[in-house]
Amino acid sequence: MKINLPDKLYYSIGEVAKAFDVNTSLIRYWEQEFPIIKPKKNRKGNRYFTPEDIKNLQMIYHLVKEKGYTLDGARVALTTNSKISETITIIDRLEFVKAELLKLKESLGERDSE
Repeated sequence: MKINLPDKLYYSIGEVAKAFDVNTSLIRYWEQEFPIIKPKKNRKGNRYFTPEDIKNLQMIYHLVKEKGYTLDGARVALTTNSKISETITIIDRLEFVKAELLKLKESLGERDSE
């Protein structure tokens, strides 16, 4: 899954939820369930997520939403499998390559029909 977030030091929970296309309540729930997510909080209690938090959320999203892991299964996988981050990076690259190839195929199809 490719997330569209600008390069910043901190992201609000709204920005994060929108990038993952989930509710803010799910982000808060995952924060409680997974100790690797530790957003900074200001005095009002607003959460600010770092790029590292985003990377961890991306791993959780991949395991839970895309692979169908239970929360317990995802928790175990995150603690035992150190290559999940690499796998997600490879999947993102492959999705990018696929999108570029589809664009190329479409442009070649338009050329043939002319």
